[in-house]
Amino acid sequence: MRFADRIGVVRGDITALDVDAIVNAANSGLRGGGGVDGAIHRAAGPELLEACRAIGGCPTGEVRVTPGFRLKAKHVIHAVGPVWHSGHGGEPELLASAYRQALDAADKLAARSVAFPAISTGVYGYPLDAATAIAVATVCAFLREHAVPERVIFCCFSEPAEAAYRRTLSNLGD
Repeated sequence: MRFADRIGVVRGDITALDVDAIVNAANSGLRGGGGVDGAIHRAAGPELLEACRAIGGCPTGEVRVTPGFRLKAKHVIHAVGPVWHSGHGGEPELLASAYRQALDAADKLAARSVAFPAISTGVYGYPLDAATAIAVATVCAFLREHAVPERVIFCCFSEPAEAAYRRTLSNLGD
């Protein structure tokens, strides 16, 4: 399988992407916040917060799904990644779980395309290279076994994040 045909990297605003689903790097309260979470809530409109309030919350490593409301994306998959605490508190497993569960949700939604931010690498402090390695490995493992999503996009807000994803993907030897 050529992952280059199914995985892409872009730098930009995840809320502007024309994909079936976007993944939100959410907090466990699903209340919106800073970074990508705040941007998604602002772009989707107040209906997103109402839908999140109705859900109640989401444990670390899990996901919840809402409509995209005012976004181009039909769905928002809210993935709660771990806060970095030196890597000895189960952070790698929790981060991989958040990616796996988001991909499983996209599959169940029949979302042909899904875009991910760099979950947990902002205010949660997860080291970028370590998080990128987990994200890429988890997505590749999922795509080996599933036809949907057909396309996964890593949408990076910064140049360092974009470079980390491109570097990690280039090391696959695809």
